[in-house]
Amino acid sequence: MEFIGPCRFSHWDAYGLPVGKSVPLPLVQLGATALDQTQQTMDFIRGQLSESPAEREYRLDIGKSKIQFKSGRPGSIVPKATSAPTNEGNRPSFVLMDEVHLWVGATGGPDFYQVLKRNIEKTTSVGSRWVTTTNAYNPSQDSVAQQIHESEMVSQGFWLYDCLEASIRVEDIRDEEKVRAALVEAYGDAHWADIDGLTRTILYDRTTPDSTYCRFFFNQIAESSDGWMNKAEWDACYVDPNEDPVSPGDQIAIGFDGSVRGDGTSLMGIRLRDARLFILGSWLRPENAPDDWEVDVLSVEAAVKRAFDTYRVEWSYFDPPWWQENIGRWSIEYGDDRVYEFWSNKPTRMVQATERFRTAVLVGDLAHVGEHELTRHVLNAVTREVPQGLLITKDSPRSKRKIDHAVAAVLAMEARADAIADGRMQIKRRRVIGF
Repeated sequence: MEFIGPCRFSHWDAYGLPVGKSVPLPLVQLGATALDQTQQTMDFIRGQLSESPAEREYRLDIGKSKIQFKSGRPGSIVPKATSAPTNEGNRPSFVLMDEVHLWVGATGGPDFYQVLKRNIEKTTSVGSRWVTTTNAYNPSQDSVAQQIHESEMVSQGFWLYDCLEASIRVEDIRDEEKVRAALVEAYGDAHWADIDGLTRTILYDRTTPDSTYCRFFFNQIAESSDGWMNKAEWDACYVDPNEDPVSPGDQIAIGFDGSVRGDGTSLMGIRLRDARLFILGSWLRPENAPDDWEVDVLSVEAAVKRAFDTYRVEWSYFDPPWWQENIGRWSIEYGDDRVYEFWSNKPTRMVQATERFRTAVLVGDLAHVGEHELTRHVLNAVTREVPQGLLITKDSPRSKRKIDHAVAAVLAMEARADAIADGRMQIKRRRVIGF
């Protein structure tokens, strides 16, 4: 339709109905994370056009990787793979971005999306447009699908987000009647879907995680099965930042996860009386940082000093690698009864701290104010089983999906627990005796 059809408004006819016109220079692009992923759409288009009246009337050259006009007239349908720089400056009239739940940072998806969208936006005044297709996204991956869904352009009604999401709960996923009804609801008028076969698969196949069924069969937003925390659990701990905010002089505990070059550094605070988490300092390596990028040590020093000067820091846990000399000085300066080392690479202790944090989230004994970076890092974390229990880690050693704030938050929560156990919440008051 975008390539050869009357898809742009021309004028109103005598009956008040709109009349369309074709695009003078139809440049249609199919974007995906890999060229192989565009093949299904290309095959579908080729199947529609091959040996059709349109092929003869418009004299189309229908190739495997490109569709164009035999006459040499400008215009084409071409696939595009994720390479943001090579696509900069194009002037497409229509872009289809396919499977954008897979467009994540590791594949260069968000940058590719921005380039394609930016190219379209330069000619929207003459009708250029873009469309994305997606399965339900995993909210721990920060994909393009998630970015679009959470955009104010959707909430304000400027972009259309259309989804048929089944209304079934995870605990009902073994109920045949409810599963069948949910599939009918999610697949809508897709009459070719094998509802009976899908129902049997969901009911009796135990090799697939329930989260996968929720995403790919019911169109529900769900985390991967190995995710440490799901979004619903974390969101349940949200509190309004304007209600009883953390103030100077409040008793807090601190958690610190530090690096120098390869990773980020996080300084996290938590108020003793209500376990409200907040970021005291963040030094995260930018995605396009040069190889010699390093954490600004002086900035970290200043943030630690500011935290101890501003709040009543009762207990703090600092992960020592790369920072042992600094931690030694902080212990002397701020008190060795308030500054402690906490080696996160010691499994027994870290497993206990991780379990304490997750339990606090599940029972509502923790609060946060929805800071984006903290939320992203918590949802990025996945679990790794060790003999002592479960630890949190990145999804892969080279992953760009950071978890530094999540680790620092775990240490802060552990510091709070030890401060309370030590009686630090009992504020000592001077007694005034009059004669």
